[in-house]
Amino acid sequence: MSDKIATREAYGKALAEFGEKYDFVVFDADLAEATKTIMFKKKFPERHFDCGIAEGNMVSVAAGVAATGKIPFVSTFAMFAAGRSFEQIRNSIGYPHLNVKIGATHGGISVGEDGATHQCNEDFATMRAIPGMTVICPADAVEARAVVEAAILHEGPVYMRFGRFAVPTLFDQETYKFEIGKGVQMADGKDVTIVANGLMVEQALIAKDKLAEEGISARVINMATIKPIDKDILVKAAKETGAIVTAEEHSVIGGLGSAVCETLAEECPVPVKKVGVMDQFGRSGKVPPLLEMYGLTANDIVAKAKEAIALK
Repeated sequence: MSDKIATREAYGKALAEFGEKYDFVVFDADLAEATKTIMFKKKFPERHFDCGIAEGNMVSVAAGVAATGKIPFVSTFAMFAAGRSFEQIRNSIGYPHLNVKIGATHGGISVGEDGATHQCNEDFATMRAIPGMTVICPADAVEARAVVEAAILHEGPVYMRFGRFAVPTLFDQETYKFEIGKGVQMADGKDVTIVANGLMVEQALIAKDKLAEEGISARVINMATIKPIDKDILVKAAKETGAIVTAEEHSVIGGLGSAVCETLAEECPVPVKKVGVMDQFGRSGKVPPLLEMYGLTANDIVAKAKEAIALK
C-alpha cells in the first residue's frame, strides 16, 4: 500500500486521459473544482458543460444528449446525484436505459467536515434499486481509473461513487484488470470471508492481519461492483469459509451488505455480519475519528468476523 490518492482525483485524471481515446462529453453542476472534472475541462473545454446548481436539469440534459448517441458523464456530489436527482435518473436515464455515466464524488462519512447533509450513506441503496443501473465503488485510484474506462465501454447507465478522502494505492496499474460484475479476491482464508469495497478494502486487509495474529484465517474480497454482484465468488466463499462479513462506507440498509445477504439467502445461506453505518445520519468532523465513531475500522471488522464465526 502506498501513494494516498482520493478516488475523486483519479476520476478527474481518468476523464482527462480517456478524453483522448474516447468520444464523450462531461456535465458538471458548478462543482468542477471539487469533482475534479476541471481536469477534463482544461483539456477539452468544448466538451465540458457547467449546468450550474441545477442537478436535475443536468441529468435531463445528459439524457437528451445520450438519446442522440453520444456518451455523457454527469458529475456532482453523491448526495446531489443519488438524492436530489433521483427522479430524473430513474425516469430520464433508467427507464429508457440510456447510456449515461454518473460520476458521484464525496460519498460516505469520509466527506468529513462537509457534515451530515452532504455525507451520503444511501446512494448504493437508491441507485441499485433502479432497474438496469450498474453501481460501482472503487477501492483506490488505480481501480477508479479502470472503472471509468469500463463505464465508457459499457452500454447502459452506470453509477460510480468516488471519495474525497485520500486512500492508499492497493493495486498495480500495469497489471490490475477490472471487470464490471466481478469481485477480486485479495487474500485467501478458510475461517471467514470479508467482502468490502471503497475505503473499507484497506480496513479489511488490516483486519485480516489482526485476525491472523489470533489464529483466524480470513479471506478478503474486493467487491467494487455492487450491482450486478458477483454471485459466483460469493457462493464459493460461503461454501469454503462458512461465514461472511461485509464492510462498506454506506448504510447497512440497502447497500453491499444487503446485496450479499440477498444473494446468499437464496444461493448458499451462511451467517453474515455487516460493518457499515447503522440506521443513523452522519455528522461533521475529521475523517479518522468519524470512521471510528461510526464503526468503520479494521477493529470493527475483526469483532464482526468473530461474531460470524461463532454462528457457524
